[in-house]
Amino acid sequence: MAAIEVRNLRKVYQGVPAVDGISFSVAEGEVFGLLGPNGAGKTTTIECIEGLRQPDAGEITVLGRDFRAGPNGIKERIGIQLQTTGLYPRLTVAELLNLFGTFYARALPVDELLRLVSLEDKRNTLSKNLSGGQHQRLSLALALVNDPELLFLDEPTTGLDPQSRRQIWNIVKDLKRRGKTIVLTTHYMEEAQTLCDRVAVMDAGKIIALGTPRQLIEQHFETAAVEFEDRNAASLEMLNALPGVTRASRDGTLVTLYSRDTPHTVEAMLAAAREGKIAFDDLRVRSATLEDVFLKLTGRRIRD
Repeated sequence: MAAIEVRNLRKVYQGVPAVDGISFSVAEGEVFGLLGPNGAGKTTTIECIEGLRQPDAGEITVLGRDFRAGPNGIKERIGIQLQTTGLYPRLTVAELLNLFGTFYARALPVDELLRLVSLEDKRNTLSKNLSGGQHQRLSLALALVNDPELLFLDEPTTGLDPQSRRQIWNIVKDLKRRGKTIVLTTHYMEEAQTLCDRVAVMDAGKIIALGTPRQLIEQHFETAAVEFEDRNAASLEMLNALPGVTRASRDGTLVTLYSRDTPHTVEAMLAAAREGKIAFDDLRVRSATLEDVFLKLTGRRIRD
């Protein structure tokens, strides 16, 4: 059974559709990612599913029930981590977990919650004294207080340093092993590619791609990506004419060449450099990623 079914969801603000007739489902036990830049409609979609916003049109089923018909029973079975969480600054971590536990008929023990998010040593620390990464882990623990079947994480690692981000990733992986269904919104493509079983890429309120990360990459690319910093603004016409290149794109000084024959492409680039036709730094070759899929579909990269 699907944990979530969304059909033709639509939400409009001042005549502008924030969510424009999208449909998708989330299977029990999977990590499902909603990807896209700020303003793509990810958060509005999630808030409609959570019952925090009333959609203008469409049908939403959560854990087999229409959320609008009876949200109270469903709320006991879901957990929500919002982009920003306002916490009582003068309560300790343990006090906050105990407080949130009183909101539910059943709550996990504080010690278990602290272990889940690796905050055992911060039990008696005031929330105002936590670092950014620790604050995010506490916010995640608060979303887990009622041991939810379905967990919503809205951009859980935005603004975190790489080490804190990977700590959150490890927690999400552990929750998946425990059988939780997780809906994750993010604009970090590496995060989605690492964590998600399936992803829906959103842009301007619409879903423009849907599938597993591997499916989407294989569907749109049979190529490797050759990247470099362009020092003399070589023309895209010249770059597209290099052997093996199927498409060239430029983002400021960063140039990406998608090539079916990487050795010949790089060999031709080196020859062009010797002839003074191109000058580059930081040449690297990598496999195509979800970021490349988004760039191909929208013509732009995701920005923080």
